[in-house]
Amino acid sequence: MKATLAAPSSLTSLPYRTNSSFGSKSSLLFRSPSSSSSVSMTTTRGNVAVAAAATSTEALRKGIAEFYNETSGLWEEIWGDHMHHGFCDPDSSVQLSDSGHKEAQIRMIEESLRFAGVTDEEEEKKIKKVVDVGCGIGGSSRYLASKFGAECIGITLSPVQAKRANDLAAAQSLAHKASFQVADALDQPFEDGKFDLVWSMESGEHMPDKAKFVKELVRVAAPGGRIIIVTWCHRNLSAGEEALQPWEQNILDKICKTFYLPAWCSTDDYVNLLQSHSLQDIKCADWSENVAPFWPAVIRTALTWKGLVSRLRSGMKSIKGALTMPLMIEGYKKGVIKFGIITCQKPL
Repeated sequence: MKATLAAPSSLTSLPYRTNSSFGSKSSLLFRSPSSSSSVSMTTTRGNVAVAAAATSTEALRKGIAEFYNETSGLWEEIWGDHMHHGFCDPDSSVQLSDSGHKEAQIRMIEESLRFAGVTDEEEEKKIKKVVDVGCGIGGSSRYLASKFGAECIGITLSPVQAKRANDLAAAQSLAHKASFQVADALDQPFEDGKFDLVWSMESGEHMPDKAKFVKELVRVAAPGGRIIIVTWCHRNLSAGEEALQPWEQNILDKICKTFYLPAWCSTDDYVNLLQSHSLQDIKCADWSENVAPFWPAVIRTALTWKGLVSRLRSGMKSIKGALTMPLMIEGYKKGVIKFGIITCQKPL
């Protein structure tokens, strides 16, 4: 639930609907009786489509940055340092007014590491450099820096988030280990093979080009490095299905408009993308039941007097976010939305 972006691919959509015709053959080709005219119109339309895609991508990038510039203070007030779900036992109750939600968020980090195979001292010693892709206000980075003694770099599209993350690192005496900057996850300002752990906690849902997103994660991972993606997904399609049902897509479209999300994909899609890079130990899991208790807790907090005042102070984007939260619960209950983890290791 943080920030990041580029242009469409096979797993891409323009904001905010996934049924856009941009990028399809029908939108790029125009045939006329004259072959030369056909080529001319094809080129012209292709250029228009590319320009529109670039414009829409920039609009999405700007929207994401503005959304988190405006709402991050509110999320910090409610969620604390960690702007992501907590890992809970199914059917448990989470109260955001006590320490239980923070413990659940820390558990999410630890369960993600465990699932990825970072489970013992020997594995932990291998992690010297970490990139937190879509870092929010840096909660994961600071935790991982403390846990591993590693150098952590967080990237976000939001200048407000980057500044707050750096301020918190300084306040927690971690500025020498954790630093944050404004950068695009689809065009990361790092050399190849730099990081032993590539960490993306609830930022993949913001990526308009999932193939390029995965390619960048793989590129910056060091040989032997691990990649962990925790993200909102839609359900896996059944054999013979080419798309979600219209009513399912309608739910996702409404959520996209509020949270500045492009096309959703499934965990199967992520696995297929990772397999195309010949990575090792590719695994995925559905943790929807483990995060289900969190959204009702967030809504309960939003309906308190303090929550209402805070949202009014934060602005219209926060208010729209609160009004959209019931759709997230509906999506989980109806099995349209899945909370997925996908991990792998880059070969030596």
